[in-house]
Amino acid sequence: QVQLVESGGGAVQAGDSLKLSCAASEQAFRVSAMAWFRQASGKEREFVAAIRWNGGGVVYADSVKGRFVISRDNAQSTLSLQMNSLKPEDTAVYYCASGGAITSTMRRSSAYANWGQGTLVIVSS
Repeated sequence: QVQLVESGGGAVQAGDSLKLSCAASEQAFRVSAMAWFRQASGKEREFVAAIRWNGGGVVYADSVKGRFVISRDNAQSTLSLQMNSLKPEDTAVYYCASGGAITSTMRRSSAYANWGQGTLVIVSS
């Protein structure tokens, strides 16, 4: 089975930190790349960060660069997103994704075939 299950979302204050996790099935994890996307109410799905199978080729959206850190634990088949210095504009449903994205397409949602159900993050000012 191909499964991705996010967890770790919640309500926090601006400036706080939060860590999201994505538990993946073996089939979902053994892919070229994994990524985090987010979608705020009334807005389009937005790229957040991506990482290749070996931990290289890490890419971040400009809006989160320097604040968020994406990582993967191959032994645990887990993808993580450490979010620091959270801002109200970070409020969104965060989705975990995996697929055969090549380096040049890792920012595109269409490059990922597998998606989780999402976890909600709310940041209050």
